[in-house]
Amino acid sequence: MIYDDITHKIIGCAMKVHSTLGNGFQEVIYQRALVIEMEKQGLGFKREMEMTIFYDGIDIGTRRVDFFVEEIIMVELKAIIELNDSNIAQARNYLEAYNLPVGLLINFGSRSMQHKRIYNTKHPDAKPQS
Repeated sequence: MIYDDITHKIIGCAMKVHSTLGNGFQEVIYQRALVIEMEKQGLGFKREMEMTIFYDGIDIGTRRVDFFVEEIIMVELKAIIELNDSNIAQARNYLEAYNLPVGLLINFGSRSMQHKRIYNTKHPDAKPQS
């Protein structure tokens, strides 16, 4: 998939944060540490970026994305015991609402860091390359 190189870098940064801090902190602590690691890797990002959600072309509200990386990848952070289907569905819904091809859902709250790549199957860039 395209964007794999960027998502690999982001996941590597998150792994470094988790191996250094472990689990048990609030999400904002991991968010601040991830800023440091992504800057070290030269990744361009916006933190807590407010994005508009449209329904049928009408602005129906906004949602803050934890990170918007390289102007194409949404990163949502969690600090919970275990990711569940609801977290994954929420991330997928955001991808579709923002019309982004790929996102990452990263959980720092478990003993081992969890991550999921989420694809917006309705976006042409998220389709497998031939």
